[in-house]
Amino acid sequence: MNRYERPSSGGEAEVRYLDADMRVVKPGAYVLCAVTGQTIPLDELRYWSVERQEAYAGPEEALARALGKA
Repeated sequence: MNRYERPSSGGEAEVRYLDADMRVVKPGAYVLCAVTGQTIPLDELRYWSVERQEAYAGPEEALARALGKA
């Protein structure tokens, strides 16, 4: 997400995950972690998979998914 994109006041965003960035397809305030279902505010999103097009709440969730444990 670049600095000119502003999330809307609420709801789940639809995001296209890229190698070093992301593109907001449908504005929203958050995405859901693919492992835990936890809401992740867009401005706090740091972990995702380009191949799976999934967001993760943190490094533990990303590693668990990569290792097939989640």
